[in-house]
Amino acid sequence: MTTTGTIEHNPEVQHRKIAHSTRGHNGGIITRLMSPGDLGEVLKPFVFLDLFDTGDQAIRGRNMHPHSGIATVTYVFEGATRYEDTTGASGILPAGGVEWFKAGRGAWHGGGAGEAGRTRGFQLWLALPPDHELGSAESINLTPHDVPGDGPAHVVVGRYGHTNSDLDPGSSLNYLAVTLRAGESWSYQPPAGHLIAWMSVATGRLGEPGSTRAGDLVIFEPSEAKIDITAETDAQFVIGSAVPATHDLALGTYSVHTSAESLATGERHIVEIGQQLRAQRQL
Repeated sequence: MTTTGTIEHNPEVQHRKIAHSTRGHNGGIITRLMSPGDLGEVLKPFVFLDLFDTGDQAIRGRNMHPHSGIATVTYVFEGATRYEDTTGASGILPAGGVEWFKAGRGAWHGGGAGEAGRTRGFQLWLALPPDHELGSAESINLTPHDVPGDGPAHVVVGRYGHTNSDLDPGSSLNYLAVTLRAGESWSYQPPAGHLIAWMSVATGRLGEPGSTRAGDLVIFEPSEAKIDITAETDAQFVIGSAVPATHDLALGTYSVHTSAESLATGERHIVEIGQQLRAQRQL
């Protein structure tokens, strides 16, 4: 599905309602819920979201591949993933940890399963604004202890309640990972100006707002109103909100930029890195 449009603020809305729901496109262990060419155009700076769930399958992982103009954010609810990138970072990301890979003007990364057994979580892409999209690559990997929390929410990116993340997306946005027990309720009040809001469920089922189950991505109507959530069963989900990005999306195979010129710069750089990796027999 391709969806384009603009965000219009309705000041009369007191409680955020669901405007759109999707289950994306399933490709085995990965469900693509949002891409830059469809819902990412409406939800930017959030432009891409994968829900990964290995179930009982063994996975081989993904070979090194390039990005530019974006930051990828990986959060694991269950199991562990392995990561490596051309900044020199590598390791195992456990449940509750965050892998932050800010590609900037270009870098390569890869990964796969970190241990035997089920692995479940999300990988999100954030489109970087013009003053960040051609910056230096950055890799930060946070242990569960390093991810700040407030109540049932862990602050992956942004600021919520009495805590905030040190990760810098270059724009005003929040990305939270939340766990609720059956029957628990929680309300999220986005910061001023966060007209964009969405939520995706990893496990369980929510009764409010609307009936939402594992594998769903829901998009809320544009407003600054709070979002009231009640869990019908034990549930884990991610929720994002942001000031709408006003720049265009210039799309490459692995890159998202704000102009054709910056896209060309980023793609030239990732080609150069790829040539170096091949010369070193790392590809």
